[in-house]
Amino acid sequence: MIPTIKQPRAFSLIYGAYVALFFVYLALPLLVVSLFAFNDSLFPSLPWNGFTLDWFFSPEQPQRGVFYEKSILESIGTSALVAVSVAALSVGVGTCNAFLFNRYEFRLKSVLYVLMLLPLVIPGIVLGISILVFSSTVANGVEDSLNYDIEALRPGLVLVILGQFSFITTIATLVIAARLKKFDTSLEEAALNLGATRLTAVRTITLPYLRPAILGAVLVAFLMSFENFNTTLMLVGSDAPLTIEMFDRLKEGSTPVLNAVSLLLMLGSSLLALTMIAFQRKS
Repeated sequence: MIPTIKQPRAFSLIYGAYVALFFVYLALPLLVVSLFAFNDSLFPSLPWNGFTLDWFFSPEQPQRGVFYEKSILESIGTSALVAVSVAALSVGVGTCNAFLFNRYEFRLKSVLYVLMLLPLVIPGIVLGISILVFSSTVANGVEDSLNYDIEALRPGLVLVILGQFSFITTIATLVIAARLKKFDTSLEEAALNLGATRLTAVRTITLPYLRPAILGAVLVAFLMSFENFNTTLMLVGSDAPLTIEMFDRLKEGSTPVLNAVSLLLMLGSSLLALTMIAFQRKS
């Protein structure tokens, strides 16, 4: 709908109702999950038995709170470690990729660009299985020929990091490259004319210009890694990230403690997003 063109009142009402229903559709499941995190019941469902904070702060069973669940707290730490590692690797490589595809011309550039985008269209579970089969084949081959086991290629945190890195790097590249395309290269040329080296010009002029995009890529990479399930499921070892821990608990029977974890995740993600938005506005 174009705001400058006057529309019939009926059309405006229908359009407004559509927008309202769309946001209700998005928010209602999250609201229900959050609400049952405070239900004084052993089951995350109706009837409503009263308001309680036990699912957050109670140290005793059967309503032990999330802050007293050792396995959940450990899985949150594991997810944070994986997410920080993936974000650092993805943004570092993504920044290099952005310069490579924006600043240089070389043979097979378009082919390499398509290959970089390929992980985005492959289902996560297929990507995870492919990485697992490849890494296991390499590890088994090395073990058979050299009698040495490469543990990093076995299911575990290293493989989880590499698996998530394989597709999150593409997203980081696209975020950073979008801003790099808008950069005025004459600013670098002016710095070079004044005696700066190429590296100094990039470090003092280009990278500060890219800072909002780099920080945005860090945030996106962190959140995507922290909340990833499909790829992680195929590559995880004994140290389970939060999504896998929640999945295992869900198989045993859901309790409102999972609603409490979900609520904390939503609040944390929202806080990070709002912080990033505030920073970008200041930039």
